[in-house]
Amino acid sequence: MRRTLPRSTALAGAGLAVALAGCLYAAAGAAPDGGDGSGEAPGPGRAAVRPMSAAVVVDSGARPDAPALTGADLDGKPVGLAEFRGQVVVLNVWGSWCGPCRAEADDLERLSGQTRAQGVRFLGINTRDRDRAAAQSFVRAHGLGFPSLHDPTGELLLRFPPALLNPQTIPSTLVIDRRGRIAVSIGGAVTDEELGPLLARVAQETA
Repeated sequence: MRRTLPRSTALAGAGLAVALAGCLYAAAGAAPDGGDGSGEAPGPGRAAVRPMSAAVVVDSGARPDAPALTGADLDGKPVGLAEFRGQVVVLNVWGSWCGPCRAEADDLERLSGQTRAQGVRFLGINTRDRDRAAAQSFVRAHGLGFPSLHDPTGELLLRFPPALLNPQTIPSTLVIDRRGRIAVSIGGAVTDEELGPLLARVAQETA
């Protein structure tokens, strides 16, 4: 059975960072066992993995700019977030070692194809895969057609406000509006049915 998307939270005002932090971590449902239900505490290089339980939707007047992201993709080719400016970008953080990432990958690829005509592009950030081969195998297995920045150390993740992107929560997904601002933050795995309405909302906005 598909999960029902909980009501998203619109946030604005000077207390954005504090409000976002409280909303995001409450939504993620931090668990002492690492959040993946295994009972095993996360060790070095092992991030907590959680199913999605809520999304944070940032009011248009309070959206922070997404940080500059440039680097090499999994094939060593240069790629950067700036080249997608003027389009809505779904930025998905994933790792080949992450079970929930495998669970959501097919939905993300399907949604990528369905929304391309609306000016939506997908970009991944592959994290904690020091060996590109493992990440490339993941891409082939799920037929992912969108590029991913290779970020084995998680350095790119640290450029984002931690209230909107917790580097310990893998997978995570951000929706970036046409002006390059963070509009939606999701911690945990997401389905196309959950992400689709949020993405449509941002895609309908004028730049």
